[in-house]
Amino acid sequence: MHVHRLDGCAPVPLAHYLKALGILRLVAEQADADARGWWQGERFRLATQLDRHALVAFFNARYRPTPFVAPWLKGSGFYQEKDPALSPVETSTAARFEPFRHGIAESRAFLAELAAADVKVRDIKNETKSKQLNKAERDALRQAVEYRKRLAEADRRFKALKGELIPRVRAVWRGPHRDWMDAALVLDDARTARFPALLGTGGNDGRLDFTNNFMQRLGDVFDLGSTQGEPTASADGWLSAALWGSPVAGCLQRKMGQFLPGTAGGANNVNGPEGTSLLNPFDFILMMEGSVLFTAHASRRFDAQAAQRAAAPFVIGSHAAGYASAGESDESARGEQWMPLWDQPMTLAETRRLFAEGRAQIGQATATQPLDIARAAARLGVARGVSAFQRFGYIERNGQSNLAVPLGSFRVQAAPAAHLRCFDDIAAWLARLRRIAADEGSTRLKQASKRISDCAMDLTQRSGEPSRWQDLLIAMGEAEAVMKTGSGFKAQPIPSLRPEWVQAADDGSAEVRLALAFALQARAFGRIDGRPLDPIRRHWLPLDEKRRRARFATSGDAMRRIDERPEVAMHGRSGIDDAIALVERRLVEAARSGAREFALRPAPRASAHPADLSAWLEGRVDADRTVALARALMALDRGLWAEQIVSLSPAPTQASPPDDAWLCIRLAHLPWRLPDGRQVPCDPAIVRRLASGDASSAVELALRRLRAAGLRAGVRAAAVSPQVARLWAAALAFPISAYTARRLVRRLDPSLAEELAA
Repeated sequence: MHVHRLDGCAPVPLAHYLKALGILRLVAEQADADARGWWQGERFRLATQLDRHALVAFFNARYRPTPFVAPWLKGSGFYQEKDPALSPVETSTAARFEPFRHGIAESRAFLAELAAADVKVRDIKNETKSKQLNKAERDALRQAVEYRKRLAEADRRFKALKGELIPRVRAVWRGPHRDWMDAALVLDDARTARFPALLGTGGNDGRLDFTNNFMQRLGDVFDLGSTQGEPTASADGWLSAALWGSPVAGCLQRKMGQFLPGTAGGANNVNGPEGTSLLNPFDFILMMEGSVLFTAHASRRFDAQAAQRAAAPFVIGSHAAGYASAGESDESARGEQWMPLWDQPMTLAETRRLFAEGRAQIGQATATQPLDIARAAARLGVARGVSAFQRFGYIERNGQSNLAVPLGSFRVQAAPAAHLRCFDDIAAWLARLRRIAADEGSTRLKQASKRISDCAMDLTQRSGEPSRWQDLLIAMGEAEAVMKTGSGFKAQPIPSLRPEWVQAADDGSAEVRLALAFALQARAFGRIDGRPLDPIRRHWLPLDEKRRRARFATSGDAMRRIDERPEVAMHGRSGIDDAIALVERRLVEAARSGAREFALRPAPRASAHPADLSAWLEGRVDADRTVALARALMALDRGLWAEQIVSLSPAPTQASPPDDAWLCIRLAHLPWRLPDGRQVPCDPAIVRRLASGDASSAVELALRRLRAAGLRAGVRAAAVSPQVARLWAAALAFPISAYTARRLVRRLDPSLAEELAA
């Protein structure tokens, strides 16, 4: 066996990917049935009994082209007398073109009546082009009732015959030209043709007919008039460039279509104002030969009642996310195609099986969107040894041209099971959010949805990086901030998140630990099950408290708008502002109910550590990021949190404690009595003074409260900047445990150590 490194075949662009498949298919079918192919180092490898010389000789002398014929297309050459592309192939005598001649003959058997109808339409139209008529007479003829009636009848007859052509052809054709037809189109239950995006609309893209161009390229590389179909003088150079990637001169000024965007030509395509499209004929030939492996079929992607559409291997809906040039909304109704790359040698039969299955699974569900297939790749849920996917989107670029734009490569790599379960939490919610954002047309909602999708797609490749999980959480919180204004609120808040989200986002920073403490606090917690009573999420979102699952509270006719609730105090503009607003709101509610305690208690295993509080007070914590993380973490499933033990990175043990003056303020805002029964009643004026920047009088008020409770602190006064004073106020939004409170009391008043211990 000889192993060939085909440098002319790479995963990008699509033409070169298809070319690799075409080479494997042709060699295995016509020269060496044991040939194998695989991808290695961004290049295709071919293992075959043919050495380099024999491989070149095969394509030059023995290769028998697949009959790419499309009698259903006007540009295919069948509707023009002595078409310059089709006619030379049809009249050739070389044995290598016999399958092609047979395909042309079988096509013509269906076209006699259709051709006559087409000629009649053309003849009627030509009446208005007669040189014997002046412009006024031509215009009058076009408007004549009798002329328009004859043209409509002729056109209707032609369209009826054409509409029945594809079903009739499909029922009769057998052999290689039928294989090509199966890749180009499929019939649904109503006998209507559906077209996979890979091959345009049944074999053409706009004015570019793939089949007619294939025959033209055969005429470029082979002498169609010779008895053996020998290669032309330039064929060797073109073949070497197609196989080995060697430089070649003399490329033709022809178009490749959507498969090779870099050579599409046009303005600014190369240095200078204009660029000519250049084409290696063998690239086009081998590319078309590879497309035959993509056999399409009719598919109902979502449910049994959904309309059928053409489904080619690994084709999914488009999603403008996960690549740099993505716009705010999906750019193509033609979808995307994820081309599999495998790193183990596969025979043609194994390769056919891979493309015949043509799907990725997430549990029992089939992947239908890019994020789905990326999740499937992360789960190793793709069979047949696929190591990566090259993503292509059929997107309008270069004017209104559809181009197969490469959108990045996704590696199939193992990810922790806990991380994969996290994706399951938001998959349905994100799909709903995208759909509603597209329907409503809200720019902010589309941007928020796109950012979530970008972060999620990125995480499927880098799930071990906590900072990227944090970015995803923050993006989800930003989407909620848009929805609470009324845009797309029907998508509903972030669904319940499992505790593994915290582990995935834990990078050892104070921001994550403080965000968790902030997010999970509540007025109280059940003694048995640990479930929260009155959690703080209602201060971020207007929630319907009658529902068990988080849902927006709505009002108005038919519940068409978000209900405005006075308890929603956090608005997502600033982390410090939101933290202060939360504290002030809770103090107001406590005063209304006559309570004298600060009703914010930490969840089990989620209290703020003094070292982290010290970092916050010293300005070493990113306040905005901390509270942004907390907004999303409010969606954590509190029941699961009480049941599961989630280990987080510990806070530093050698850090200096918070300032004693702030400790006085903290101890004046406790949600419980001290262990010896002492109570320190809350005073809302303390927080108001801090929020206004007056720390000195706030500390004075706190000291009064502590002294009244019998706690004598060594602090006498404090003087800090207004900015630090606001940090002190915001720090009260991070709950501390009873154990920490006792430690702080002992620090401020050592004389109480024995009483507290008792």
